[in-house]
Formats: sequence, structure tokens, C-alpha cells
Amino acid sequence: MSAACKVAAVTGGSTGIGKAICEDLLQQGYQVVSLALEPCVIDHPKLHSIEVDLMDRGVTARAMLDLVQRFEVTTVIHNAGVIRPALIADVKLDDLDALVELHLASAIQLVQAALPAMRKRRFGRVVLLSSRAAVGAATRTVYSATKSAMLGMARTWALELAAEGITVNVVAPGPIRTDMFYEVVPAGSEKERLLTASVPVKRLGEVDDVARAVRFFADPANSYVTGQVLYVCGGTSVGSLVV
Repeated sequence: MSAACKVAAVTGGSTGIGKAICEDLLQQGYQVVSLALEPCVIDHPKLHSIEVDLMDRGVTARAMLDLVQRFEVTTVIHNAGVIRPALIADVKLDDLDALVELHLASAIQLVQAALPAMRKRRFGRVVLLSSRAAVGAATRTVYSATKSAMLGMARTWALELAAEGITVNVVAPGPIRTDMFYEVVPAGSEKERLLTASVPVKRLGEVDDVARAVRFFADPANSYVTGQVLYVCGGTSVGSLVV
């Protein structure tokens, strides 16, 4: 694939899993554009940052215009996410609206923005970051609802775009050691110990575990894989998980 095709947009690229994905793609020779609330701190000549609140549809639309005016994006990694945990009795519909914007609407906006460049080159890679919580998790009503909706979106887009050389797949992480994880599960707590013990492989995931899975789906050589979901979860998607 020509160097001109190796341009990736990564949402939530400033921290955690998103930052690890940016680092991995840079190592593969990509130009990488991080779309996040804050600039990505990676010091690399091929790393670019666009500051954007992906929960704001108008702000996101302006950021997408800036993105496509400056870059021909052919790889889209939608990683940005928040949890907003609550038991069903305490769920706020404003949280549902916010997560629909972040997890679903901004993904649609980003893919729509990138489609002309992908179609021109008859090549594209779309990877959505869902979650093991898509199969259900206590206190995750709005998070699980929107993360599971990603699976349906990806399968639909995979069918629509396959003939144009564009693949669409999903990576669904389980418990991964990030700042967002530790906002819900205190580091060193009994809750963390119990959760780790409930993971079949007996450890929590690392951001690089997820980045490697994303790399597989983003790889130009993997053109025969589309519409799939890869759980990077230590086996928790087929067993129980204590949160």
C-alpha cells in the first residue's frame, strides 16, 4: 500500500487505549491524527492532534471538516468512550444521550467524512472499539446499550462497503488497566482483586493487548475479514465477571 494511503484517524487518542493505538500505528509508518479533548502528548513528526468534544455534534462536524481538508484518511479507529455507571433505578437519560453522541453519532460522522477518500482509493479500514460489556454488565445500562449498538452498525457498514475495498470490524476489550478503568475500580482495592480473580486468564488487560488487535483489523493485508467482533477480554466474554 502506498504511503499516501497510510493515514489514520484515532478518536480518544490522547490517553489510555487510544494513545497506545496511536503509538502502534506510528510504528507501522502511518500518519496519525488524534481526535480528543486534549492534544496527544506523543512526540512524533507524523502525529497530529485535533482537539474536539465528540459529545457535541456541531463541534464534531467542524472538526471533521478540518480533518478532511488536511488529510486523506483511509483508516478510522473509533476508540473514544466513557462509562457513566449506574444501576437501572438511577440511570439518567441525559447520560444515554451523551453516550449515543460519543459512541455512535460521532462514529457515523467520522466514517462519513472519511468515505470519499476511501472510495477514491478503493481502500479503507474502519475499527470500532466496543466493549465486553456489550454482552451485559451490572451498572452499565447506557454504556452496554451504546457499545452493543456498535456491533450492529459495524455489521451493516461491512455489508454496505465490502465491494469497495473497505472493511469494518470491532474490537471489544474487557477490563483493561487505564485511567478510566481505575475511575470505576480503585487501584489496589478489594474490588480490583476480585475482578482480576474472576478473569479466566487471571490478569487484567493492558492497553497494548488492545492495540495489537486493532492493528490486525487495520492491516491492509487483512482484506478478507469484515463484519467481525474480536473480544480482547481474557476470556470474560465466555465466563462470568465480578465487577
